[in-house]
Amino acid sequence: MSRINKNVILALLTLTSSAFLLFQLYYYKHYLSAKNGAGLSKSKGSQNGFDSTQWHAVKKFIMLTSNQNVPVFLIDPLILELINKDFEQVKNTSHGSTSECKFFCVPRDFTAFALWYHLWKNEEGWFRIAENMGFQCLKIESKDPRLDGIDSLSGTEIPLHYICRLANHAIHLVVFHERNGNYLWHGHLRLKGHMDRRFVPFRKLQFGRYPGAFDRPELQQITVDGLEVFIPKDPVHFLEEIPHSRFIECRYKEARAFFQQYLDDNTVEAMTFRKNAKELLQLAAKTLKKLGVRFWLSSGTCLGWYRQCNIIPYSKDVDLGIFIQDYKSDIISAFHDVGLPLKHKFGKVEDSLELSFQGKDDIKLDIFFFYEETDHMWNGGTQAKTGKKFKYLFPKFTLCWTEFVDMKIHVPCETVEYIEANYGVPVCQVQC
Repeated sequence: MSRINKNVILALLTLTSSAFLLFQLYYYKHYLSAKNGAGLSKSKGSQNGFDSTQWHAVKKFIMLTSNQNVPVFLIDPLILELINKDFEQVKNTSHGSTSECKFFCVPRDFTAFALWYHLWKNEEGWFRIAENMGFQCLKIESKDPRLDGIDSLSGTEIPLHYICRLANHAIHLVVFHERNGNYLWHGHLRLKGHMDRRFVPFRKLQFGRYPGAFDRPELQQITVDGLEVFIPKDPVHFLEEIPHSRFIECRYKEARAFFQQYLDDNTVEAMTFRKNAKELLQLAAKTLKKLGVRFWLSSGTCLGWYRQCNIIPYSKDVDLGIFIQDYKSDIISAFHDVGLPLKHKFGKVEDSLELSFQGKDDIKLDIFFFYEETDHMWNGGTQAKTGKKFKYLFPKFTLCWTEFVDMKIHVPCETVEYIEANYGVPVCQVQC
């Protein structure tokens, strides 16, 4: 009898504990969760969708930047792609009318925004307020590369990236700086020795693996998941720029050292040539851009950029390269229409094409077309007097942006190999 009573009592205790546990789960689900999300559910609709960690972090970040007048806009590739797929509907969504979280609730580690640095007025105050709101922030800064080699200024550091973490989601704020040529530049995200490399999964960042350059985007404000954000007005163009945005800086320090060893030519003739060559390059760039043709600095113009960050005054021409697959049949007529008549045409489209246009004051614009083979590239050359043809081989290369004579312009990323192939001697000899 005693044993039976003990078993009954044990069973009753187990049943009571189970019932109490079920009650706790029910209470948490139907009362506490509703209470914690009530403020969001009333104005945002779907409680389940808007309870995501990502959405809360983005909402808090937007509140912070809006209240502090921090000029930011959304550049996250994943979200911009999703927005672009349903762009017309998103543009017509009014603030607070969204009932479903479709964009900011997608599971991920980061959401990327860009900051217009030249419009930012209160950096330190914003940083402090962000931490008071619960964000843990990491600031990455470095020397301004344009001041490299100027002893009095080369130590000046500029902010490049901010990583602000809230719970298990982080905001990556990419700092965009104004550059000559009306474009935006961001720097390399390089962690310093004292920084915590476990702060966030840095390898998953989509910006900062290398410096980048972008056209200045026109912005528009839209409502995304109930939050008002600025995005590029042409998101497709911005998305197309991202994989091709890599930027390499002119070697300012080496250029200054070059001019210390070899005095710059500042004669009237040299200065006039540089002025005219710059105008010719700008006109050529504008014409090719209108045609949608990629090009890069080649031959002596590329050497001038690499060696002295300027046009070589005794070169007497401007040299550009174009991939033959980017050739357009109306290139010649387009240059003629802007006052650059054809001077020479060598080869043909399928073999060794080279075009030469006449600029003012006897300055030529030479365009070399490059052909791709399995393991190399090549361009053809034709001797004007004899008609003898040559084939110049280059290792395969990709294109990077740089800044040259106040322009955002392409050069081969593998610049040293390109110049050495172009001149047939090591760069160290070409520099002399």
